[in-house]
Parts: sequence; C-alpha cells; structure tokens
Amino acid sequence: MRFVVRLFWVLFGLGIVSGGWAQQGSSLASRRAQHLARGVNLSMWYAQTGDHSAEHINTFTTPADFKLIKSLGFDHVRVSINPEPLIAERQIGALRGDAMARLDRSVTQILAAGLNVILDIHPEEAWKDAMTKGDDGPQQFYAFWGTFAGHFAASDPDRVFFEVMNEPTVNDLYRWEGIQARAVERIRAVAPQHTVIATGAAYGGLEALLAMEPLRDDNVIYSFHYYEPFWFTHQGATWGAQSWVFLRNVPYPSTPENVQAVLGQEPDERPRLWLQHYGWDRWDAARIGADVAAIAQWAERRGVPLYLGEFGVYREYANPAMRDTWISDVRTAAESKHIGWCMWDYQSNFGVVVKSGSATEVDQGVVRALGLKQ
Repeated sequence: MRFVVRLFWVLFGLGIVSGGWAQQGSSLASRRAQHLARGVNLSMWYAQTGDHSAEHINTFTTPADFKLIKSLGFDHVRVSINPEPLIAERQIGALRGDAMARLDRSVTQILAAGLNVILDIHPEEAWKDAMTKGDDGPQQFYAFWGTFAGHFAASDPDRVFFEVMNEPTVNDLYRWEGIQARAVERIRAVAPQHTVIATGAAYGGLEALLAMEPLRDDNVIYSFHYYEPFWFTHQGATWGAQSWVFLRNVPYPSTPENVQAVLGQEPDERPRLWLQHYGWDRWDAARIGADVAAIAQWAERRGVPLYLGEFGVYREYANPAMRDTWISDVRTAAESKHIGWCMWDYQSNFGVVVKSGSATEVDQGVVRALGLKQ
C-alpha cells in the first residue's frame, strides 16, 4: 500500500496523473482566461501616485482612453488599485463611499467600452511588507478583501476578475501561500462565482510560481510577471538595483561582443561582470521562449491556466527597435503557449502611448510588436 501511495505522488509530480480539483478547475478558469488574451496595465491612476483626488481619477485615464485601447485590439485592462485610499479610517473592513463611487464609475466605463477588467490590488511597499511578519497586516488584508469582493460581487464574473495582490514582497513561500489561500477564502465567501488571479511569492516572478502548488480552489488563474533580463528592460531605472541607473543603450539580443560597448557605463566591478554575463547568456527569442515553456509545463502538469500579468521595457534609454523586438519576443512566446498577456503599461514610462497635454500619440512600433492593429 505504501508503494502505491508513493507511486501516485511520483506520477502526480510528473503530471501523469492529477488531482480532480485541478481538472475540474480548468474548464471554467480556462474559459474565462480566454477573456484575458491581450491586455494593457492602467498604472499611475488608482495606484503608484500620491494624488487620489477626484480630479486626478477623472482626467488621468478617461473613456477616450478606453475607446482607444479597444480600437487597438486589446480585450482587457488591468487596473492597479492601491487599497489604502479606499479604506475608511479606523474601521477595519470598511470602505470609503466616495472613493468606491469613483472606482465603480471607472469600472462601468471600462466595461461599457467593451473591455474586460482585472481589479489588481496593488499596495505600496510598506503595506505589502506588513504581510511579511506578524498577524496585523494579513488580518487587515483579509478584512479588506471580504468587503471589496463583496462590493463587486454583483458584477459580471465573466468580465470582472479579482487579483489577490500585485508582486507580494513576502519571500517565505509557505507564508505567502497561506496568506493568499486565506484571502481567497474571504473572496469566495462573498463572491463565489468570480475568477481569482493568484501569484507566487517574492514579487510574483516565474521562479516563485514554479515553486508553488495551486490553491484548493477550482476557479483560479495563475499569474507571473516577466522582465528578464533586467539589464535590458530596466536600463536607466532609478528604482530597484543601483546598477541599472547608469545603463544606456544596452543591446538586445545580447552577445559577448555587443555588450562590450556598454561595459564602461558600470563604475562597479561586480555589476560590470554581471553585465558581461548578460552578453554570455545570449538573451534572445529562444532564451525567453525557454523560460515561458518552463512555466507553461508547470501549468499543464497541474491542469491550471496561466496569465502573464506584466512585461515591458523602460523606454527612456532603450533603443526603440530593440525594445520592440523584446516585446515581440515575449508576446510571441506567451501566445505560442496559449498564455494571455497584459503589457506594462498604457501611458507611463513603459507605455503604449505617450501623452502630451491633450494629445495622445500611439507608439506604432509597440503596437506592431504586440501584434495589434496599426
């Protein structure tokens, strides 16, 4: 009997057999995942900003933007939402009526434009860091989700999706899995029909998801973010690694030869060696495709759908043609494995469009790289 049990778990791990919960979950979650085929992130609107005023909400991203997004061929948007401005002061689990009314109006406008919407809970770092220790942070998180999901429970579950948290900073895999599972339980208690988007620990990257096992919930899509290699995608960025700050015109695809011209931009010997590694690793479409194939195999073995929630290139210092090539390579790799995607982002420094005053200019190179209408 022990041998039979052990054999089952070996075969389960190899994907030869799978739990009934995974097979049952694939039908509804996979069908709804098809509604998230081509998306764009709406950032700096309800999150990543210090301005949560009605004026900012009403003018930064508008119905004209939703119409343009739809016309370009996107089928959904992922709305970054900082939960803190929505929470009523000193009332755990209560939400501010005025703030929620603005969000309701935005969601209604997005849906009216023919776009599906992901409500992505996208806290500031301090709020996320509160999840890493103790119980106060997680308890507030559960209370928030219980009320927030209940607020949107009457929305169309084929078109409105709940994303548990953007890029959790919890590095402890087991702690994050427990927090995420409890949050999903709170969602299920008030919104049993809606599809949830879950992710791995440690900023929601590919490796963390590979280390994770699916939730015991049939209606979940699993998300990962992909910005590899950061030497290219985040060159010149002033957040994250200090070694990115000095980089300009880092080449993609990379070779040992073409990185030589930019090695002198790194004043520190260690990042200079890491940049050389970027060249030796020969990052190209095949290298990216291998990463995406690995996560696709993870999902296939477990019978769950995948979603690429973020990918993009900081535009300030990247060669535009190379930026377009990287975007095309990632998008193509995802589509080859039937993975829906959502580019970061619509109008900020990774954007599909550039806004200047009342004018909105579409980056046609990015549109072509995404395989969308021109």
